[in-house]
Amino acid sequence: MTQTQGSLPIYQQITELLIRDIAAGRLIDGERLPPERDMADEMGIAVGTLRKALAELQNRGMLERVQGSGNYIRAVSDPKSLYAMFRLELIAGGGLPTAEVLSVDRVVKDPGLPGFGLSPEGHRIRRLRRLSGQITAVEEIWLDGSYAETIAREDLSESLYLYYRTRLGLRIVRAEDQVGLGAVPDWAPAAFTLEAGTPVPLITRISWAQDGARAETSWTWFDHRVARYVARLK
Repeated sequence: MTQTQGSLPIYQQITELLIRDIAAGRLIDGERLPPERDMADEMGIAVGTLRKALAELQNRGMLERVQGSGNYIRAVSDPKSLYAMFRLELIAGGGLPTAEVLSVDRVVKDPGLPGFGLSPEGHRIRRLRRLSGQITAVEEIWLDGSYAETIAREDLSESLYLYYRTRLGLRIVRAEDQVGLGAVPDWAPAAFTLEAGTPVPLITRISWAQDGARAETSWTWFDHRVARYVARLK
């Protein structure tokens, strides 16, 4: 596992991957994990990096370390994942989300968007999404222009919500998704493999800030051969 510019530290990537595996049922409550050295070898990381990730899971109450026995999963209802609002999973379940920023532009809002924010302009962020390295989706996120004058592409992290919180003082506290049918946009890169105009599932999201304002909307076109949309009710 490698770390690229703007990505989360590797131990945090591992933590988020394990959290998503727990949510998907690939790791179940009470399950004993393999020995740490075996896990580290399988993931291609150092044992110390894995231990840091497991310590983070333990701090969140999702791992019990039993001396002389091993590490055991403890499922919790709210793991506080950076990707708690990311609803795409691999067909087999789980998968670590990563994002490749394709472009960032401040432009007049697309009239096809749901209404949001006070500014006539928005920051349009286009990204290619992967789950555990598999190309999964293309997305177009629109942040209301009132939250920042400019957004530099190189400043964006894997998690936009983390960027919003740490750089803009903006917290996304809830979102509404509508899932329907769309068509691959003409700006999708060749790596997405599906040609422009191909019918695919489309997620339209409206997101609210801590003050109750509609701060962001987005469109996500995903490859149903690779991923599925999952919302778990508790």
